Amino acid sequence: MRRFLIFFIILFYSGLLFGQRISERNLLHKIKKIPQLSRAFVGVSISDLDSEKSLVSLNEGHFMTPGSNIKLLTFLGAIQTFSKIPVLEYFEENDSVSHFRSTGYPLLLHPFYPDNTLFNFFKKKSMWKYHTVDNKIPKLGLGWSWDDYNYYYAAPKSVFPIYGNSVRGVLDGNGLKLIPLFNSVKDSSVRNFERKISENIFKYNQEYWETKDTIYRPFIPSDSLFIKLLSDAIKREVSFAKQKDSFEWKTLYTGNEEIIYKGLLRDSDNGIAEALLLMIANKNGGTFKTKFAIDSLVSRWNGWLPDKLEWVDGSGVSRYNMLTPRTLVSVLQKIDQQISFETIQSLFPKSGVSGTLKSYKGLENVYAKTGTLQHNYSLSGYWLNSKRKRFAFSIMVNHYIEPITEIRKGISELLTWIQMKLE
Repeated sequence: MRRFLIFFIILFYSGLLFGQRISERNLLHKIKKIPQLSRAFVGVSISDLDSEKSLVSLNEGHFMTPGSNIKLLTFLGAIQTFSKIPVLEYFEENDSVSHFRSTGYPLLLHPFYPDNTLFNFFKKKSMWKYHTVDNKIPKLGLGWSWDDYNYYYAAPKSVFPIYGNSVRGVLDGNGLKLIPLFNSVKDSSVRNFERKISENIFKYNQEYWETKDTIYRPFIPSDSLFIKLLSDAIKREVSFAKQKDSFEWKTLYTGNEEIIYKGLLRDSDNGIAEALLLMIANKNGGTFKTKFAIDSLVSRWNGWLPDKLEWVDGSGVSRYNMLTPRTLVSVLQKIDQQISFETIQSLFPKSGVSGTLKSYKGLENVYAKTGTLQHNYSLSGYWLNSKRKRFAFSIMVNHYIEPITEIRKGISELLTWIQMKLE
């Protein structure tokens, strides 16, 4: 009897130590005491990163809107697909003429993340011939809001992005300056700087635009516009290739993977996210189709995904995306298995320090990705406690009407309480 009692006690305390450390009841009680979260639908999933044992769960199997937390899936797909990132495929016909085709790489002359590797390579030859692709890419993703067309975060997708498929507008004493150059007209009916919905004509109103403010607006990409902009930038002739010869293509790689991944994770750049999925599709199937990339990745992941994925774009702009908190934790675990934790720390935003986590001043050693759509907010990533123990977590908050700043405060309070309980 005594042996049985000792065995039972050991099992009981082992359950406390290695099982769920915070009960659902206690977690719900805490959430109800946080005004910003009390009326929202909250999902929580937290695991010990090394043992992968679940420690905290609340609604972790419910499907919720992830916003930019979708980029965690895009990131996992990219690091599993590319050991090094291809920026261009090319064939040198002779000393002065080269042919090229796209890999989907998005950082050519990008306003925030320019990759000089590619730009300098283009400047080496006197003539370039561009080989286009047959499939046409929808400019906007499934489930994107049509009226977001005028904002940088909804820049259209294309086979070969240039300038981030956006124009930079600066107003100074001499008038409006656009980079790259487009037609512009004064219009007192616009707020400051807008593009016509169906054409690349930009309207601006000086009355609502402070001098030297820089504003970015998307342009409508096309193959012909791409070769014009590239020709102007490198001051070399760029033309369409007429023949469809089967060349022995060489691949140019960038040594700047950190730039593209920090843009994806720290700054949550949507254009980079969408381009990475197209690059994955091109690598895996020779086609630039978002759905092909998603289908190929989901097929690869089916063995470990805890729940079905409702996944339609690379950035999370779409409201069609639906994930569960425990799926995001599983993705975070796979990322940790793919790359070192030191690399994770260098690429992810850090609480109170960098990227989209700068405002989380009260959290310690959190490395996580935010996800924001109207009435939906998610925070998923990693943290280290004082003993250097590692955790993977996802907190998803849907269906609230409070200001986003208040939701961040609520999540920060909840996560701080959880960290204290799991210390």
